[in-house]
Amino acid sequence: MLELGTLREINLLSLGVRLLLGILFGGFLGMSRNIKQRPAGIRTYMLVCIGAILTMTLGQYEYAMVHTLWKDSYQNLGVGLDVSRYGAQVINGIGFLGAGSIILSGTNKIKGMTTAAGLWASGCMGIALGAGFYEGAIIGFTILFVCLLFLPVIEDSMFLRSKNMNVYVEFRSIKSLKHVIELTKTLNISIYEVDVINNFNDQRAFMGANFYMQLDKSARKHSDILMALSEFDEICNVEEI
Repeated sequence: MLELGTLREINLLSLGVRLLLGILFGGFLGMSRNIKQRPAGIRTYMLVCIGAILTMTLGQYEYAMVHTLWKDSYQNLGVGLDVSRYGAQVINGIGFLGAGSIILSGTNKIKGMTTAAGLWASGCMGIALGAGFYEGAIIGFTILFVCLLFLPVIEDSMFLRSKNMNVYVEFRSIKSLKHVIELTKTLNISIYEVDVINNFNDQRAFMGANFYMQLDKSARKHSDILMALSEFDEICNVEEI
């Protein structure tokens, strides 16, 4: 039986195993984002993981070489070698990818945080695989896969049952804001903050506002409240954020 220690060494077999696991693990994590039509999917996660593996393996390769074939040249140069700096640069590089995937929508809703965190975690998993830390990579992949694929179901359930509700509403004029507030009171809703937003739709100015609300025990479901607000004549659009 092949010993795991052999796969921790720098050789073609261990490199192939690490890259194969990176393809599988990164692909499965990206698949969960593809299902939800997120910007970073299978290819992105896979490439990040593979790149991290190659970078970490490069550090190990150089460390092995400077103590064998390159030993004389290395000693003549008198330069120190820190293998860990490769992994650190991978984390920094992924930070730019993550920042690019986070956007602020016109309703002041932040999107892409989970995608950015997933890319960062995929890179960390690749570093673990590249270092030959198979146990940590497998455990990390299992936890990440469960979090990305199954936790959203629990989050959605908690979200729909929450007594706090944030709603974005578009209305025809600033005068309609007072009527919208009066309507929410009839629905047993307490508004504790209103954030008014100016925007444009079809080249016509309209008013928008984020309502941060708290529902009492007798309040209806979130979907019923959205339906009641959408039926109000002065409201052009309404969505929960």
